[in-house]
Amino acid sequence: QGQMMESGGGSVQAGGSLRLSCRNRRDRNCMGWFRQVPGQGREGVATIDPDGRSNYADSVKGRFTISDDTADNILYLQMYDLKPEDTAIYYCASGRVHEQTRAACAAVVGGDVSVTDFTFWGQGTQVTVSA
Repeated sequence: QGQMMESGGGSVQAGGSLRLSCRNRRDRNCMGWFRQVPGQGREGVATIDPDGRSNYADSVKGRFTISDDTADNILYLQMYDLKPEDTAIYYCASGRVHEQTRAACAAVVGGDVSVTDFTFWGQGTQVTVSA
């Protein structure tokens, strides 16, 4: 297996859509998407556990959908109705460290996470939303 790699980022106007992909997705024990603005912490956007249960930050509920293609090992983040405040570098991650429970997978959304909270990370893809 190669390194996890995100794609699909870009520049869109507010109200637009993007779909992010994370290939070579590894370790289905809690997978997720995270975002970071320079100078700020890395925020948990959405996670999904091996049973397919998804969790979302309040700021993206109803607009973003996380999904896992188990056949091709690709993790997706479909983003609709994008807002300027969604502008960030988006990272995929998998393999929750220390506590591998449903609650632990849900707990990382909506707040800052450390890179040590997950075993595998992608290199990031930029999403820019203009007003």
